[in-house]
Amino acid sequence: MFTIDDLNQMDRQTLTDTLGSIFEHSAWVAEEAAALRPFSSLSDLHQKMSRFVKAADRKTQLELICKHPRLGTKKTMSASSVKEQQHAGLSKLEQQEYEEFLKLNEDYSQNFGFPFILAVKEKTKQEIREALLTRLKNKPETEFQQALEEIYRIARFRLEDIITEKGEIQMKRTMSYGKGNVFAYRTFLKPLTGIKKIPESSFTGRTNTVVGIDVTCEIGGDAFLPSFTDGDNTLIVATDSMKNFIQRHLASYEGTTTEGFLHYVAHRFLDTYSHMDTITLTGEDIPFEAMPAYEDEELGISQLVFRRSRNERARSVLKAERTGDTITMKEQYSEITDLQLVKVSGNSFVGFIRDEYTTLPEDGNRPLFVYLNISWRYEHEEDAYAADPARYVAAEQIRDLASTVFHELETPSIQNLIYHIGCRILMRFPQLTNVSFQSQNHTWDTVVEEIPGTKGKVYTEPRPPFGFQRFTVTREDAEKVKRNAGEALGSLNA
Repeated sequence: MFTIDDLNQMDRQTLTDTLGSIFEHSAWVAEEAAALRPFSSLSDLHQKMSRFVKAADRKTQLELICKHPRLGTKKTMSASSVKEQQHAGLSKLEQQEYEEFLKLNEDYSQNFGFPFILAVKEKTKQEIREALLTRLKNKPETEFQQALEEIYRIARFRLEDIITEKGEIQMKRTMSYGKGNVFAYRTFLKPLTGIKKIPESSFTGRTNTVVGIDVTCEIGGDAFLPSFTDGDNTLIVATDSMKNFIQRHLASYEGTTTEGFLHYVAHRFLDTYSHMDTITLTGEDIPFEAMPAYEDEELGISQLVFRRSRNERARSVLKAERTGDTITMKEQYSEITDLQLVKVSGNSFVGFIRDEYTTLPEDGNRPLFVYLNISWRYEHEEDAYAADPARYVAAEQIRDLASTVFHELETPSIQNLIYHIGCRILMRFPQLTNVSFQSQNHTWDTVVEEIPGTKGKVYTEPRPPFGFQRFTVTREDAEKVKRNAGEALGSLNA
């Protein structure tokens, strides 16, 4: 094993010998890359070696592709290829399997004029066979570019086999780019059904007849540094391509939720572009509500006409990272934003510090108008993708639950309100680990204190500035409230 520092200190010939097999029988790539030292990291080295292949003419690229052995062959190949195919089980094929691979490889070569290439690390022979069958249906240019992408993946794996991360110089900087406001609408997505019912909400699922989403996509990785420092766009994926990628994958998505779609798209991005290290996706739902419609002289709900809702918004955030051949979800959460609730009585705010700076009067029964952003995280992030709908928590349920607790609670403060909303959410949904709040106080200013013959008053918008709160409710908080409620009930029964 070598470190990046070791490679930086080698003479050119030694470096070429050391890295000569990274690209199959093409030591020229290592020799060219030697001139670009020092390498700052394994990713930087991989990016610089790949850059020479990307910049090569078509004939040179084709020669590189053709130097790779056919998968499943028993012919002589490089030591690296032998090792990779052994790990995939291709060196121990049964006679029938061997003959099938020969036939498929022959069909592929006749179709495209070069061998089928796939980065086989951590893949089974069954997965390789399926990939071969699928890619036989592609167009020639698509396969040519795919072959190069697979070669870059193979090179990355081979570098990881001989270079240790120890001693690697980690670049500490902000470096990313992306596309925002990617709007996509789909009709007749698979319905969301099987949701766990809770007392506070009548929500039972979504028809998904009309689905809208506003996506922000942000990607990062060492490979993009030259685009910033040198104006080199060789490895840049255009943000317009990102937009098209997201929109077209909404057609092939077979799930039911925004969270699941983001998970699907993140994996497809990182699988397609091997030089991307990180991706952050934010998806904001664009809700549509079915409108009333007469049918057979009865008023019902239309299955064709929908009204776009412009109230609170549901959002999902996902951050994924590639380490070698492994894609890890670094963060996932769901949230509802700008939920505006007003309760006209049953709210107080008294007992706070009063000193020479205090002008706010105490109020034992005030209207309370709050803006709420509520986010929730799962203990097991796969629950967010609704593979098991009964473990999925819908934004509609969070909205209804928040308003129910607001209705039930004699509210001494916004702080106490969000605490109890969070605890109730965690009691209903034990698959969540915590619930976080960002709240704002937008309680109206009184204009007319009394209207004769009524309980009503007249208010106006509050003058800025506004108060705000941030708080995270944990499972321990919910257990404490549940325990206290049980003790109080026990005391009453005694």
